[in-house]
Amino acid sequence: MGGVAKKFNTMPVFFTAISTILGAIMFLRFGFAVGQLGFLGTIVIIVIGHLVTIPTAMAIAEIATNQKVEGGGEYYIISRSFGLVIGSTIGITLYLSQAISVAFYIIAFSEAFTPLFQWIDGFHPPAWVSWLLAQKQTIGIPALLGLTYIMLTKGASLGVKTLYIVVATLGVALVAFFIGTTAYQSSGQFDATATVLDFPESGIAPVDFFTVFAIIFPAFTGMTAGVGLSGDLKDPGKSLPLGTLSATLAGMVIYLFIAYKLAIAASPVDLADTSRLVMSDIAWQGHWLIPIGLAAATISSALGSIMVAPRTLQAISRDRIFPTPFLNDLLSKGKGASDEPFNASLITFMLAAAFILMGQLDGVAQVISMFFMVTYGSLCLISFLNHFAADPSYRPSFRSRWYISLFGAIVCFGLMFFMNASYALLAILLLFLLYFIIAYFNKDKKSIALIFQGAIFQFSRQMQVFLQKADKEAARSWRPSVVALSKHTFDRIGPFDLLRWIAHKYGFGTYIHFIPGYLSRQLNMEAKAAKNRLIRMAEISSSKIYIDTMISPSYQSAIAQIIQLPGMAGTDNNLLLLEYSRHDPEGLTQLIDNFNLIRSVDFDLAILASSDRGFGIRKRIHIWITQQDYRNANLMILLAYILMGHKEWAGAEPRVFAYFTEDMMEQEQNRLLGLIQAGQLPISAHNVVFLKRSLDTNPHEVIIEKSRDADLTLIGFLTETVKKMGARIFTEYDLPGNILFISSAEEIELK
Repeated sequence: MGGVAKKFNTMPVFFTAISTILGAIMFLRFGFAVGQLGFLGTIVIIVIGHLVTIPTAMAIAEIATNQKVEGGGEYYIISRSFGLVIGSTIGITLYLSQAISVAFYIIAFSEAFTPLFQWIDGFHPPAWVSWLLAQKQTIGIPALLGLTYIMLTKGASLGVKTLYIVVATLGVALVAFFIGTTAYQSSGQFDATATVLDFPESGIAPVDFFTVFAIIFPAFTGMTAGVGLSGDLKDPGKSLPLGTLSATLAGMVIYLFIAYKLAIAASPVDLADTSRLVMSDIAWQGHWLIPIGLAAATISSALGSIMVAPRTLQAISRDRIFPTPFLNDLLSKGKGASDEPFNASLITFMLAAAFILMGQLDGVAQVISMFFMVTYGSLCLISFLNHFAADPSYRPSFRSRWYISLFGAIVCFGLMFFMNASYALLAILLLFLLYFIIAYFNKDKKSIALIFQGAIFQFSRQMQVFLQKADKEAARSWRPSVVALSKHTFDRIGPFDLLRWIAHKYGFGTYIHFIPGYLSRQLNMEAKAAKNRLIRMAEISSSKIYIDTMISPSYQSAIAQIIQLPGMAGTDNNLLLLEYSRHDPEGLTQLIDNFNLIRSVDFDLAILASSDRGFGIRKRIHIWITQQDYRNANLMILLAYILMGHKEWAGAEPRVFAYFTEDMMEQEQNRLLGLIQAGQLPISAHNVVFLKRSLDTNPHEVIIEKSRDADLTLIGFLTETVKKMGARIFTEYDLPGNILFISSAEEIELK
């Protein structure tokens, strides 16, 4: 809001809030609450209401003293904390609540003219005049036009000046109310628990507690009205918390006294009768002071709402949230040196006029309550998440407590369903609908907000520490925690794909892109660029692996570093994934040269031999089990099962080739089939092929013949064989598809 004349201090915030708090509900429906629920029941409503508003006021005060709050007030706080997509979703519901509040207060303003219209009706005017006087819209629509004209032509400055006059009038009306007396009060019939239920002959239908609460709750919501002036304040960090908190506490105290005065001065039947302005019967000179006070209170509340609602809409449009640039430009347009939201005010006028035409005060009040609950719950949640995230940059000069904010958020969202489950569901459905629409048109704004990153970081940190300190019992089952290393990530994507498949559902994966060399500024920049490319790859492929880069002088030093990396989720890494191209003998030579280093830790080892065909159509997985490397069988079968858990391998069937000499065949066949029947091997018996090995047959040729159409072939090997034969055990399989060589550190028990 460049060029805005920021000239207001704390008093406009306080007066805007207190005049909204002590508004329409106080005059028109607070007696109704006392009559329906009794004095004690009304005290419970005041307490529950302030269990929402006080944590919210404290949350606003806290957030406002930590960050600069610009135009848009509550919307600015929510959107800069939750991110623009979620923030604008809540911001639009906030705007709706503010705009509908304009209608609510103007409908209530129309009630102030009831005594005058009744007096006129006593002269028996024509029928059409009587009908016209009975309609709320007769006063409501002209009043809305007048207020909108004031805001469009004179701006917030005149609105703030008017507030002082309005608050003074309101104060006089309240004094007249408290000093007034009635015959009922003189008779001493006060009963703190008396309700209309005690007077069935009155014919007034009783209303349940939470319906009354939903009607009354808007009385307590005005404490955030002043936040909408944040863009027009000299010092928002000081004025917002001071004005908001003082108005909230002052309003609570005044309402407690009002409830007591109503209970002692009128019977429950008179109080519950909404057709009369009971406060005017109680107040000194109430027949004219209370209607004037009602008019002042409601017009000031309407003025406060009509000041902040267009500014909220203007702030949303300036964040370019709406679908078209034309709409954003139209709604963000300001007028004059004070940047008055001209077009946003016109939209607010039309929305308020639609609800004024409805004319139902109680129904409008319940709709407003739902939207306010969403807003207040969000503000409390922001405060709680900021506490939980423990971000060093979050240093408010006023601090709430995390449990107060959490309690406020829970109460807000819980009360929505207690008040009206249907309205609550509609409000939530509207939120989801708005979110998906905004997310669809704002794909560039979908990054996760910092507040969530901080909360996730703290949760992850605490879980890591907890799991590390937990007693290490014998593992009930093997779960892969894989660390992979490759310097050819962008040339050969096979290891990356294999890791994301393994880590998709059943395990954890850490992928390290190796950059040979010594750490320098240039290499560090290259590493950051490579990491960003990898993150984009991970996002596109929806992978669930952790990605990083490593600068190291040699392949040997890189291996030495990665085998010492801590595992994820409090578990130790247990599987090392390396790779080489079958067209690159140097890559395999590096592996063999570092085999002793690789085997210095008790990791299971997987070596991917990449081919031109890659993983093919991802439908055929072949597993070879021989008597020489039987200890690898369970790990190979388990890895095949884990791969099939990914949607890209959906429909794939593993085929196990049990390749044994004739003297071992019967024993191993019975063993394998027994494990399958017992459910300990996740394969079907018809997927197992038993092959007898004769001494004059080359096993490599058998594997090549049977697995030439496989998309992935798993073959076991032993450390001792590598030491004896070297690279030859990997190079004798001329298969079109990829081969995954497996060596288990110890035999894995399948349960």
